[in-house]
Amino acid sequence: MPLSGVFLLLLFLNHSLLAQAPKNESYQVSEVDVLADLNYLSSNELSGRETGSAGIELAALYIENHFSESGLSPYFDTYRDNFYIGKKQAYNIVALLPGTDESLKDEYILIGAHYDHIGEGKEVNGDAIANGANDNASGSVGVLQIARQLSKIGGNKRSILFVLFSGEEMGLKGSEHLSEKLKGHGIDLYTMINLEMIGVPMKAKDYMAYITGFEKSNMAEKFNEYSEGENILGFLPQAEQMSLFRRSDNYPFYKNFNIPAQTICTFDFSNYPYYHHVDDEAENLDAAHMASLIRHLIPGILKMANSEEKEIKLKES
Repeated sequence: MPLSGVFLLLLFLNHSLLAQAPKNESYQVSEVDVLADLNYLSSNELSGRETGSAGIELAALYIENHFSESGLSPYFDTYRDNFYIGKKQAYNIVALLPGTDESLKDEYILIGAHYDHIGEGKEVNGDAIANGANDNASGSVGVLQIARQLSKIGGNKRSILFVLFSGEEMGLKGSEHLSEKLKGHGIDLYTMINLEMIGVPMKAKDYMAYITGFEKSNMAEKFNEYSEGENILGFLPQAEQMSLFRRSDNYPFYKNFNIPAQTICTFDFSNYPYYHHVDDEAENLDAAHMASLIRHLIPGILKMANSEEKEIKLKES
């Protein structure tokens, strides 16, 4: 075969392989990057990230730097959305990826997770620091990595807010504050996705993660459709039985905006024994699983950001 023919054959094969490759594999969410974020946010240096502490200040600085390096601008005057819990000063960290479509850029999607934890827990073998690796450094890492990828990809028609909440462990204080603030500003919020405890894979499930409030909207159904039929999000009966829909930072946005606002999680009550335990540390999580899940979430989020109509809807109760 002539050299030109070989070249054309190789080019054809290369395009064919790319066409067959799963789209999520093109997003560069590496296990190394996930581990770097996870190891720092759950390190002893941050002393359990209790709201109002010096440790959570270090976490906030890390998150701000992450957003800045990703090219994301603050949504407010700075990245910090300040509020008080009693006499404790707290702050959500809020970054913006502006939409590119003139008719859709004033509609917003919010991707969030809480970055605070409880500080100290019951001492075990001389260790009293509750590092909060799964709860919720893992979800925080998910937001940071999704933000980095979407800022690289660009072209999102709707605007996207990336938010790390404080005060979750004190009663959803940060998300309650921000939801009321954004409501007062008259923001057109389309959907809110919250990431919570995504550090270990689920057991014996045919989906990668479950979504709280599964029956309240068509989010899981549409998300899986957007992911070209992959079964990314599913229903976990325990989530409904334990009212998890009301127990994380999605709920204030559902309550105040009456929109699909739901939490994605992989903690299924059988796959991780260290909830609010000092052994909730990075070494007990699965960074490869986290990187894979984050990659698989991106196509659905992109479709939500780019669909001409608001296709994610609440179901009639």
